[in-house]
This record gives sequence, structure tokens and C-alpha cells, in this order.
Amino acid sequence: MQRMFSTFPNGWPGCGLLLLRLAAGTPLVVSGISLAWGTPNGPTAALLVVAGAVGALIVAGFWTPLAGAAQAAFELWLAFSGGVFDGDPALRSIIGVSLVMLGPGYWSVDAQLYGRKRIDLGP
Repeated sequence: MQRMFSTFPNGWPGCGLLLLRLAAGTPLVVSGISLAWGTPNGPTAALLVVAGAVGALIVAGFWTPLAGAAQAAFELWLAFSGGVFDGDPALRSIIGVSLVMLGPGYWSVDAQLYGRKRIDLGP
């Protein structure tokens, strides 16, 4: 599982990856929560639920490569689906791709589950 992730940096680089995850996942979580106020029908509702779940995975830093790829595909679809190109979802798609390439960082569930462990064998 370690091969799926590049590194788990802490310090300023880890903080930067945390901010990148928040910037990528927050819009998806908000769109998933918007189901509570509106009543979209059919496939739109299912798509918003999946988007909210993917956003929650990204914010938590759990299964980041898979969630980042799903976020990039979803945002890219949004960028081209309106008939006219929309730059905001395209930018969020690029952020998702960068998360796939960089990994989740130290402050993530993935780092706690799959990060390098230090084992002390002696006193």
C-alpha cells in the first residue's frame, strides 16, 4: 500500500497539503450538503451524494489517490457539461490531479494507516 503514496511530509509541506486537500474537498462537501436544502431529482441527486462523499474522503485524507482522481473526473465533467467552458471546476480538477500526484501529507488518515512507522527494538 505504501507504493500508492509518495511521501507523508510534515511541517510546512504537510500543512500545504492539508490546505490543498481542504481547497479540493470543501466545494464537494458543500455540494453534497446542498441536497438537504434542495430536492434534485434522479441522477443529479446520486451524483451530489457521491461528490459529497468524495469531498469528505479528501478532507479527511483517506484513500487520497482514489478520491483525488474521482474529484478530478467529477470537476472536469462539470467544467465541460454546461455547454460553455467553466474555469472554476477546471481549476478544482487540476487540484485533484495534484493531490493524486503529491499524496495526502502527514495530517491525514492515510498517513496514520499507511505511513512509515518507526520501530525501536532496543532500550
